[in-house]
Amino acid sequence: MRIHMLGIGGTGMGSLAGLFSEAGHTVTGTDQQLYPPMSDQIASLGIAPFEGYRAENIEAARPDLVVIGNVIRRDNPEAEEAIRRKLPYLSMPQALAEHFLAGRTPLVIAGTHGKTTCATLAAWLLTEADEKPGFLIGGVGKNLGRSYEVGSGQFFVVEGDEYDTAFFDKGPKFLHYRPQAAIITSIEFDHADIYRDVDHITSSFERLAKILPPDGLLVINAACERAMRVAKEAPCRTVSYGTDAKALYRPLDVEVTEAGTSFELGTARTRFRIPMWGEHNLENAAGVLALLIESGVDPAMLTRGIENFEGVKRRQELLGEADGVAVIDDFAHHPTAVAKTIDAIRLRFPRRRIWAIFEPRSNTSRRNVFQHEFARSLARADRVIVASPYLAEKIPDEERLDSAAVAAEVNEAGTGAVHIELVDDIVAHLMKHALKGDVLLIMSNGGFGGLHGRLLEALAKR
Repeated sequence: MRIHMLGIGGTGMGSLAGLFSEAGHTVTGTDQQLYPPMSDQIASLGIAPFEGYRAENIEAARPDLVVIGNVIRRDNPEAEEAIRRKLPYLSMPQALAEHFLAGRTPLVIAGTHGKTTCATLAAWLLTEADEKPGFLIGGVGKNLGRSYEVGSGQFFVVEGDEYDTAFFDKGPKFLHYRPQAAIITSIEFDHADIYRDVDHITSSFERLAKILPPDGLLVINAACERAMRVAKEAPCRTVSYGTDAKALYRPLDVEVTEAGTSFELGTARTRFRIPMWGEHNLENAAGVLALLIESGVDPAMLTRGIENFEGVKRRQELLGEADGVAVIDDFAHHPTAVAKTIDAIRLRFPRRRIWAIFEPRSNTSRRNVFQHEFARSLARADRVIVASPYLAEKIPDEERLDSAAVAAEVNEAGTGAVHIELVDDIVAHLMKHALKGDVLLIMSNGGFGGLHGRLLEALAKR
């Protein structure tokens, strides 16, 4: 078929484009702006996306099927043209389920935090165990080299997002993925643009638990009370994991070094080593191992894969070091993720000064719902720079995050912080104040104006 994708640069849509291309279909697509890693992945597929949405792109693409991403509104000119022409169209989750999940065993990784890392780790461990899995993940695993694989084995790993599906389907994406087994890593308030409060978002996870089959499996982080309550809705067996004392799959005899973290895992009676740091990554590893072991994978087949796991692009990714200063990219955009990421970087670089450079870019972080929580999380670093909210003018004044106030609150907590609006000025500030040995931890779920590369270039010239 000829398949045209609206919003092709999104992490899920770009991954689905890869699956369709690998399955032999001709893929075209449109987006406003693409940036790495998805722009690189799409280019590697030989796809040259249209830039900017225009009705004539539908005529040029001549699609048999249109896949509509959840960033696309009903008044999008290409969506309107597809509907006017009565072309078949599907949401991204519908297209994945109909074309790739039939006859497979979907393993759905869900939760407010950690799902990209967990899904990537699960896909990598199954690959190393020679299970030949399929997968679709909202990030690019360094070992895997991409975020998708059709695969030929039993398992298909899906990162299960709780965000809405499309303008014509306002339910969460993960309800489409036909889960045989699932992980729920955590449940916190997020996506303030579509969920009213934490109870509203919890109700979506309850719906996920209820659609698991009676012979299925739900793996739950024992430290998350909401997730444990949601587990009671599942008609199948449940298994707990994590650092909480009541977890069945609990990491024991944990040892942290500059090379990573090693541990024994409860009933598995096997020692695992992973080159990652922080309690959240320890929990992520325990959850994935629990899922795979309970799904029938031999623990002995998992030890080599986890020891060689290189992580995910944009998750605590060391981009380079210049003039003695390390530059790290991370996707953190929720106060819990910000705090845990800073703590993990401190474990990884225990004798170095940590700068937290934060861009409020997600629909939730640009709003003031977590203003005080962001200040408390950022204060865990040694120095802090808070950028202005991305496209701040699109958020009403009374709802908008006040970046200057966040920086002031961090200062009051005893950590030096400044609010800097422009990327050029952030670079200039760091060139003046960053010292040899410092670590620049850049946190944004977008491109941040190319700050990462600009910093490395400026440091190399300093």
